[in-house]
Amino acid sequence: MKIKLFTIPNLLTLANLLCGSVATVAALAWGELTLAFALVVLAAVFDFFDGFVARLLHQDSPIGLQLDSLADDISFGLAPAAVMYALYAAMPGHWLPDGAAALVVFLYAACGALRLARFNVDDTQRAEFLGLPIPAAAMLCASLGLLAEHYGVVISRESLVLVALGAAWLMISDLRMFTLKFHGFGWAGNELRYAFLAVSAVLLLVLGGRAIPLIVVVYILVSAVKHFMEPAKDCGKVK
Repeated sequence: MKIKLFTIPNLLTLANLLCGSVATVAALAWGELTLAFALVVLAAVFDFFDGFVARLLHQDSPIGLQLDSLADDISFGLAPAAVMYALYAAMPGHWLPDGAAALVVFLYAACGALRLARFNVDDTQRAEFLGLPIPAAAMLCASLGLLAEHYGVVISRESLVLVALGAAWLMISDLRMFTLKFHGFGWAGNELRYAFLAVSAVLLLVLGGRAIPLIVVVYILVSAVKHFMEPAKDCGKVK
């Protein structure tokens, strides 16, 4: 069987991976944390469109699925960890020193890989995600660099480590998270999605880039409330 490597969806996935690779270099070598965050966002755009285009062109393939996870682990696992590592070195701390202690943020990337691997073999994620999706975790963690560099927010090393470990745990947890995949454009069945998008839009208009981590936190809290108030749904691939 001949395997086609350079399909349009695969090229979009490779663009995702390249964005994540450059974002990692921007954080660790150039010290450009705002650029690194922007590249993570661009990677997320490519990540959305590769699946959309694959379905549109009927070019879904096993190699595309594997390539997508490899790209996501770079763009949404390693790159955000690199941002937090660079930020750690630049921020003050009380009980966390310089040096090897900063490497703990890379546990985030390790748990991201576990989350992606579980998603690839888990057939129970049709209506809901199991654990925090890695793109959402990446937005939370990578946006810390934007807050510090562009908005002048002082983030302590302790806070960075707590965010990294918290996001890592959420990605591999059994917490059910609602998806933003719409089933048609009607209100019925999409109420939560429309409400979340409306709240997110308002936060972005009022707070600008500072709203990004807040939006992810709102997503986590709403999902947690929904998780404990509603029975589990037949959660298959929603990407």
